[in-house]
Amino acid sequence: MSNPQSKSIHKPVAPILRLLLAGVAASAIVIPALVVSVAPPIKPRARVVAVPQRVVPQAELPPVEPLAYQNLDPQDARAFNKTVPFSTDPNPAARPFALSGTSEDKARALDCMATAMLYEAGDDTLGQRSVGQVVINRVRHPAFPKTICGVVFQGSERRTGCQFTFTCDGALINHKWSDVAWQRARETARLALTGRVFKPVGYSTHYHTDWVVPYWQSSLDKVAQVRTHLFFRWTGWWGTPPAFRRALTPSEPVIPALALYSDAHRTGAAATEAADAMIEAAALTGKLPLPTPGDADSFLVTLDPTIPPERYAALAAAACADRLHCKFMGWSSKAKTPTTLPLQQAQVAAMSFSYLRDRSRNIDKSLWNCTEFSRPDRSQCMKQQVIGVVPAPRPTTEAFRIETLPGSRVPVPVGGAPRLIVDELSGVRRRADAASPAPSTKPTPTKTPDGR
Repeated sequence: MSNPQSKSIHKPVAPILRLLLAGVAASAIVIPALVVSVAPPIKPRARVVAVPQRVVPQAELPPVEPLAYQNLDPQDARAFNKTVPFSTDPNPAARPFALSGTSEDKARALDCMATAMLYEAGDDTLGQRSVGQVVINRVRHPAFPKTICGVVFQGSERRTGCQFTFTCDGALINHKWSDVAWQRARETARLALTGRVFKPVGYSTHYHTDWVVPYWQSSLDKVAQVRTHLFFRWTGWWGTPPAFRRALTPSEPVIPALALYSDAHRTGAAATEAADAMIEAAALTGKLPLPTPGDADSFLVTLDPTIPPERYAALAAAACADRLHCKFMGWSSKAKTPTTLPLQQAQVAAMSFSYLRDRSRNIDKSLWNCTEFSRPDRSQCMKQQVIGVVPAPRPTTEAFRIETLPGSRVPVPVGGAPRLIVDELSGVRRRADAASPAPSTKPTPTKTPDGR
């Protein structure tokens, strides 16, 4: 028996249900369409550019690559770094390091090291020790500068090419560390520079954080990880202990960028300013070095010990004044300073600084004797080598033979005494012996001032 009341209750349900079903169906179509239309495009996963690994032979100095990174997101870089295996070769601890030099040199080295530790690893002692060990390893390796400050600030004079990013990205201007953190870093640096070794990184010369992938990574061996830093050394002989026995230079350069919070570098910067003022005063009063008698474009100078080596180029430029062509050569010892040209071999070997200007060829170059003064850039060091000698003709009625050097033709008497010829463009030196019956045309290398 039917119930009329029941029919009146359920009769409207069917249309409502149909509307609900239609709404659900429409949502299933519209919502995904909206999501697809407004969603950001899917970027293809970046791939690591494979750089072929090359083991540099012992006879060739390995290049120090500029700091450049693969184009990877941090998560992709971390994923890739996890796939790079650690080297299975032995990872011996480095030898203890003892800093030498004057108290001023040691103070400058200490603050350079503390700065590197703090900016590279933060206020974390373990991370700071690992960074400090890499700096020391670099100082001992012939591919890098010979001083602590030279290593830390290598390449900082260029917008690209610095080895530690904080030295060229403006971070030093915005010094954010507290005095307490700075003093802790200085104490950690002091321990590293007086014999304390951080064994886990061995002889590593490179490192990077795990969220980046430098291009040089594939050419080195991964040997350790400390916190978020991964440590690497060169493959082959250049990553073994015998490669880290280079003699060091105790003379630490002044870094003006550290004058804001380093007394040692502030004093050095003040000395630089005083030297500049002295040079300017000498120029105004006519007391700059005088040219060599008989050659108005050449200067043979005993360098003033109160002038920092960094200002020798400024002194040379002031002495050369507006000359289009000028040669300025300086010696630290008055007893070794020659008074006439040409120079003898011993005089050239004792030279401390040289400056050459030739505006017709756009040349303006300063060189230091790096066995005496350390430089942050090895290209500023004097280099010595022997240039091939043009064989002398058999004795004839001619009184001279001509030897060609870059930029000059130098007449040499036949049968004359041996003398040193200096290439005016690069400081390259050779011995030309006109008395030799058949000089070799093959260059014979000699040691450079820095021992290479």
